[in-house]
Amino acid sequence: MKDSIATEKAPAAIGPYAQGRIASGRIAFISGQLPVDAGTGEMPDTIEEQTRMSLTNVKAIVEEAGADMGKVVKTTVYLQSMKDFSAMNGIYKTFFPEGKFPARSAIEVGKLPKDALVEIEAIVELN
Repeated sequence: MKDSIATEKAPAAIGPYAQGRIASGRIAFISGQLPVDAGTGEMPDTIEEQTRMSLTNVKAIVEEAGADMGKVVKTTVYLQSMKDFSAMNGIYKTFFPEGKFPARSAIEVGKLPKDALVEIEAIVELN
């Protein structure tokens, strides 16, 4: 069984890390995903668009691991500003089946790579 997860449907890693890793065949750890379009390399402007893009990238890696967003058990959302928390939540909730929202932390950080407004990582239950 492979333990690294990689898909062209999400941006390639910009450093010495994997898009995701599978541990013991049961849990996938998805690296923080910036809101970068895998096809164009562009990043949208608004927090809503950036949240959608980050989660689209997370979803592509989750699916490459053989799961779906209903199997995500934990996320960490890094925000450049907590002022964007409500707008991020409006998009975030649409990516998960009702009643299957993962546990989550949301943290304001000083700066994100590429001056992104948001970055999202996930832990996924496989099987």
